[in-house]
Amino acid sequence: MKALKSLNKYFLRYKWRLILGFFIVIAARVFAVANVNFIGKIVDVVRSYLKGDITQDLLKSGLLKYLLFLLGATALSGLFTFLMRQMIIVVSRFIEADLKDDVYAQYQRLSLGFYKKNRTGDLMNRISEDVSKVRMYVGPAIMYLLNAIVLFATVIPYMYVTAPSLTLYTLIPLPVLSLAIYKLSREIHKRSTIVQEYLSKLTTFTQESFSGIAVIKSYTMEGQVYGNFAQLSEDSKGKNLDLVKVQAFFFPLMVGLIGASNLLVVFIGGKQYLDGTITELGTLVEFIMFVNMLTWPVATVGWVTSIIKAAEASQIRINEFLDVQPEIQNHIEVATPIQGDITFKDVTFTYDDTNITALKNVSFEVKNGQTLAIIGRTGSGKSTILELIGRLYDVTSGKIMVDGTTITQVNLNSLRSSIGYVPQDAFLFSDSIKENIKFGATEATDEEVTAFAKAASVHHNIIDFKNGYDTVLGERGITLSGGQKQRVSIARALIGNPKIMLLDDSLSAVDTETEEEILTNLAKIAAHTTTIIVSHRISSAKNADHIIILDEGRITQQGTHNQLVAQDGYYKELYKKQMDEKES
Repeated sequence: MKALKSLNKYFLRYKWRLILGFFIVIAARVFAVANVNFIGKIVDVVRSYLKGDITQDLLKSGLLKYLLFLLGATALSGLFTFLMRQMIIVVSRFIEADLKDDVYAQYQRLSLGFYKKNRTGDLMNRISEDVSKVRMYVGPAIMYLLNAIVLFATVIPYMYVTAPSLTLYTLIPLPVLSLAIYKLSREIHKRSTIVQEYLSKLTTFTQESFSGIAVIKSYTMEGQVYGNFAQLSEDSKGKNLDLVKVQAFFFPLMVGLIGASNLLVVFIGGKQYLDGTITELGTLVEFIMFVNMLTWPVATVGWVTSIIKAAEASQIRINEFLDVQPEIQNHIEVATPIQGDITFKDVTFTYDDTNITALKNVSFEVKNGQTLAIIGRTGSGKSTILELIGRLYDVTSGKIMVDGTTITQVNLNSLRSSIGYVPQDAFLFSDSIKENIKFGATEATDEEVTAFAKAASVHHNIIDFKNGYDTVLGERGITLSGGQKQRVSIARALIGNPKIMLLDDSLSAVDTETEEEILTNLAKIAAHTTTIIVSHRISSAKNADHIIILDEGRITQQGTHNQLVAQDGYYKELYKKQMDEKES
């Protein structure tokens, strides 16, 4: 139960609702017991009339009185039962929402390295399935446990005072029922977990199949993929059948033990009635009803125990992520104005997950309004520089300065909100094109959206779509071509009027004419913006104020386009190669 202590703050948040719910549970059970008592009274009145002990008038008045009492008690019991669920179950939904909010907020705080170490499916499972299991503890489990405790506290004393020995005989099967349900619930939980795992496998398989349907069709692998799915589905069916076989014992077991309790009431109670130990026939009726009333609470003891165990296991998994401290901490709470001067001093960086040293003693400086281009082979560390500027990671050694201040002493939100970042693999949301562009500035007008789409040279493509800017994109922007996705991403970055513009090979999917047009527009719009362009193309870098060449994490060349073309090295070779390709 240690893991579940972390939920206490949520209970305290809704303590008054829960306290009120507890008293409502008491009221609901008291009136439920009163119902049984009134039914017993009705039986006794009828029996007295049949024996001739009372007149027909007394029969009618007695029946009317107890029926009215029964009707009132039933109505109040039903009302309080409804209010009980409104108090406790609704609170469980509130706590579920709060817990999901807290988990999601933690996901937002965690650093990029965390997401490289954990699978998306596992993250989703903890915020959905695990939170749902915890909700079963904070709602139904607590409600049924309170209900059982209150019912036992009210019913058993009444039964014992009415007929002590019959009460003991009646309760004999109930502990057996509780133990059996507990054992059964554990097995059901174990098999349910396996079923959930297979459901997760099926979901992951189908999601990947749908995402990669173009590749599957290209390689004519439909048959093999279908066969793999069919096998996985068959295995899942087998696990579901294993679960159903165990679940099939639940209600027959409960009904059998209820029947045993009723038989004991009838047999033992009948003997006691005949020998005069029990004087009222209504007492037997009450006991039969009490047995049936107590059976479900007893059964829930085992069920609730299983829920608590499942909730504890899920909360442990949730706490594992909630307890993770983000690698990137915001050390400065006060907003920091950003101008855009960036300096790298002997920066070395090694990725924790791969132990690859991506940058080795890298130093350079770029002033506000200047453009820096970074050229290099794949894996030379170009994208790492952009990630470090956005503080997605902290350097292993060396120092990064922003406006003369160490980057760790700059307010993290101020830094990132001043950056317009366009990744090579442009990510777009399943929303309209307009909303994807406005993601960079949510308060932007439609006119601004259009203006920046024109600057990114994508406006003419958008207006050709049937719904124009209201065209809803498929998952990850699959509706658009690679070049269109990149240009929409550029428009999204520009619309935020960033102080620092980071372009990570984001023009690789457009032709050279469109590239030239975008870079010209970018130079006009972002004249006072620090721009860093990572590219494999000389055409993207040639107009930059400064160019650095990276090779295996080190700067091997740097200078302007004319300076680099004039000296032997990687830049000159790449320039000649691309010029030859262009001429051919």
